[in-house]
Order: sequence, then C-alpha cells, then structure tokens
Amino acid sequence: MARTPDRITLTGVRVRAHHGVYESERVEGQEFVIDVAVDVDLAAAASRDDLGSTVNYGELAEAVVAAVERDPVDLIETVAERVAGVALGFAAVDEVEVTVHKPQAPISVPFADVAVTIVRGRT
Repeated sequence: MARTPDRITLTGVRVRAHHGVYESERVEGQEFVIDVAVDVDLAAAASRDDLGSTVNYGELAEAVVAAVERDPVDLIETVAERVAGVALGFAAVDEVEVTVHKPQAPISVPFADVAVTIVRGRT
C-alpha cells in the first residue's frame, strides 16, 4: 500500500505583480494569491527535530514571492509553472501543487475568484 506523502502547505501568499494579457494589468498590477503544497518526507526532520531535514517554509514563501514578482507574463498558468519550478528547487521536495488565484481578473461578470492549479514532480 502506497504511503500518503507528508506535506507542507502555504496558503494565501499575497503578491502584487503585473501579469496579464491586457496592458492595464501590466501597468497597474494586481494582487495574486498563491497556495503551495510541497510533498516532503518529514520523518527524519520530526525524529531529529532538524530544520535541515525539511523545507524551511519561510524561505519557500520568500522564493514564491520573488518568482511571482519577476518579469510579467500573460498567463497565470505560466506563473504557476514558475512557482512549481522554484519549489522543486528545494532538495527535499518530491512533488508540488501550486494554485494561482487572480481575484481581480478582468472579467465582465460577477465572480469570486479565477484560479489555475498544477501538480509537478521530479523528473
């Protein structure tokens, strides 16, 4: 039977950035909300009480913000892929799930949120 992976989750990381297809999005910017869940074997970290055996979630959060703030792109799909790549850069991470929310997307009907979710693992 496969073991359910251990997971560290960051929910609701808020970043002001300038992504979008429309010029106004690139000029004015808007808030993006990022959820990141990384699958990590936490057994060694827990048994040794050792930060070096896990992922420092403060460092992960800072890396996520830096990735989202980087050069503008058209699609939140691209932003999600960028964040996944950053998370997989942490040696202990086996798989990552990233959701990028764009709550102020330029949509002409009332809505609560637009989001893209991707899952990526080590190749």
